[in-house]
Amino acid sequence: MNQKVSPESVTIIAEAQVKEMSLRVKLLLLASAFMVWWPLYFSIKPVSGWLTQAVLGLAPGTHLGEAVAFFLYDVPKVFLLLILVIFGVGLLRSFFTPERTRDILAGKREIVGNVLAAFLGVATPFCTCSAVPLFIGFVEAGVPLGVTFAFLISAPMVNEVALALLLGLFGWKIALIYMATGLAIAIVTGWVIGRLNMERQVEEWVYDIRIAKTAGLETALTWSDRIDYAWQAVREIVGKVWPYVVAGIAVGAAIHGYVPEGMMAAIMGNQAWWSLPLAVLIGVPIYSNAAGVIPVVQALLGKGAALGTVLAFMMAVIGLSLPETIILRRVLKPKLIAVFVGVVATGILMVGYLFNAII
Repeated sequence: MNQKVSPESVTIIAEAQVKEMSLRVKLLLLASAFMVWWPLYFSIKPVSGWLTQAVLGLAPGTHLGEAVAFFLYDVPKVFLLLILVIFGVGLLRSFFTPERTRDILAGKREIVGNVLAAFLGVATPFCTCSAVPLFIGFVEAGVPLGVTFAFLISAPMVNEVALALLLGLFGWKIALIYMATGLAIAIVTGWVIGRLNMERQVEEWVYDIRIAKTAGLETALTWSDRIDYAWQAVREIVGKVWPYVVAGIAVGAAIHGYVPEGMMAAIMGNQAWWSLPLAVLIGVPIYSNAAGVIPVVQALLGKGAALGTVLAFMMAVIGLSLPETIILRRVLKPKLIAVFVGVVATGILMVGYLFNAII
């Protein structure tokens, strides 16, 4: 005996079939896009050289020729790297909403929480601008103060943009060094602040406020939805950072083409003890992100600057910026801000001196 199928069931089946077809189409498009990305990425160097010399008529070895070649090579390379890596991390981010991140960290033992918070900071979409709402949300969820700081340091300092650019420009060893040292600074800073019992140095209104649960991503997203989310992340992040990328590469190109190697080696080399503190002091007031500062780092290293000094400069720009401390003043009292800046700066200096000594 035939059973009747309700119109609702037909609709559900039809929607499922459409989603399945949509996922297949998206996967096919992704495969096609990667097949285009791969040859494009490896053709950047010859094309940039041809544009510089044959089209623009600039001789190699001249100041202007070297600067323009650097710019034409780095701009497409950086953007192709950003698109690929941000899309991949966007898929990962679709599993981590702010709510879920707070739930994971709440109630953990301090040392476990510090390590977990630092690693979560690498994979979550938070930056300096998110410092205040994130801090409030973590306090409300019962996350210890030290664990909160481990996350807030790791999230902007060790992010997918920095790792992608370092990997593409300098190789996996430098990228791994940067990630390891950044995580170490975040974990140790969280531990130190947790040991100091400075909860009273948080503004009172933070403990009084009650934030409604925000609606994050749904936990039951399909893979089609996650692909859409990852592509949206690419559009949003690249849309926000592209001016920093172009500006950073332009500065790097100027340094690469015009700044004498001897001068840069003298200022940021490992011979002078004061070069590291100076690099950190220079980096703190600069407002930039990894996309903007790493092309500058590339040019500095090319001119003979010491790796430890350059890493310290980059970490100061990304993880210890003046705008971040100003934003955090809304929720922290000056004493805790001073401790935060002091501990992070000390960690950055130690990392810089260590790598200048061993590399």
